[in-house]
Amino acid sequence: MRLPSALRLSFLAAACALSLGGSPAAAAPARDSGVKLGLQTWTCRNMEFDQVVAFALKHGITHLQFIAKHMDPHAPKEETLRKKALLDAKGLVAYTFGVAGTSMDKAKNRQLFEFAKLMGIKVIIVEPKNPAEWDNLEELVKEYDIKLAIHNHNLDTVYGSPEKVKKVLNARDRRIGVCMDVGWITAAGFDAAEAFRGYDGRVYDMHFKDKVVETTPDGKKVPVDTEIGQGKANYQGLFAAIKQSKWSGVLAIETDSKAFAEDPNKLVAGAKAFFHSQVK
Repeated sequence: MRLPSALRLSFLAAACALSLGGSPAAAAPARDSGVKLGLQTWTCRNMEFDQVVAFALKHGITHLQFIAKHMDPHAPKEETLRKKALLDAKGLVAYTFGVAGTSMDKAKNRQLFEFAKLMGIKVIIVEPKNPAEWDNLEELVKEYDIKLAIHNHNLDTVYGSPEKVKKVLNARDRRIGVCMDVGWITAAGFDAAEAFRGYDGRVYDMHFKDKVVETTPDGKKVPVDTEIGQGKANYQGLFAAIKQSKWSGVLAIETDSKAFAEDPNKLVAGAKAFFHSQVK
């Protein structure tokens, strides 16, 4: 007996998931509402793609923000689709990627949006060094209806303060917003909760990170990563602001520390426990 086409497609999808080591149930990651915990794969920069997948599964984290080492926007389409199939089979989702390099070359920037479209990604994390790039990036945002989120680093960088970021936001389409790195905004001397509220609904992603600023013997100020919740970030205020605003984005665990990145298991387990202690 020949099965109806819809059933045949269903069986084929299940078979594909099983062949990749997953299960039919795992092939559809939960799209729950409310704030979610994710993983920025810069945390796992010493691992390869398959190792990152295994690491995420071990820690029960389904939302992944990939760096180019693990999922390259400029890779052949076949490679991207192979990785997407594996993620789907394991119940994982590449919800975004970055920080993505951008330039004055609109055709090259278009590749980022084509990659995002292929993956079903709705937000791309960027940090354009040249402000003139925003013209062609904004055109692509409108064409593809895919958001861009500006990442911040330290105070002396292009987007090191909320004021610098807001200058871009005020002049651009509302689909251009913020990827607020909580560790770096804290190290730059700002309160994360105040910054979050000040962006007025345009925070589209966050890097879940914590830092302290230490002073070297010669008087130099050096930002240092801590375990999340043990640094100077105002997470109590930030989670209160998240709850009040009903923000439903992802807090992606990330570290700049070489030591934590050598074996991120303790950092990620601690971050997960801290996250759940705050989200009740």
